[in-house]
Amino acid sequence: MKVILVDDEKKFINMLAKRLALRGIQADAVFSGEDAIKKVSNKAYDVAVLDIKMPGISGIQLKKKLSILDPGLKYIFVTGHGTVSKSDEDLIQKDFYLSKPLDIEILIKRMNEIGKLGL
Repeated sequence: MKVILVDDEKKFINMLAKRLALRGIQADAVFSGEDAIKKVSNKAYDVAVLDIKMPGISGIQLKKKLSILDPGLKYIFVTGHGTVSKSDEDLIQKDFYLSKPLDIEILIKRMNEIGKLGL
């Protein structure tokens, strides 16, 4: 499984990439929506893990842009704010979202569910 991790919190996302690698999951970490667009333009991924609130392009705006580049890409949203606003919830209703701090086992379980369900 190839995963792109997008979050402006560099320590968090680098550590998450390392923890996934220890479990045999190839994960590329990027720190902005713009960098994610460049990566997805040049490489295929199975899952994108996107922070909802980021400077510049938000995770929700990023999903719209990445969906054009790769219509088959699956999404998991993460938030450090505990809850998701109603407007954000409406936009991500077909996707999973998890609260920070992430439980690595739950994240991997969600990645596997997305792959098996073909959402």
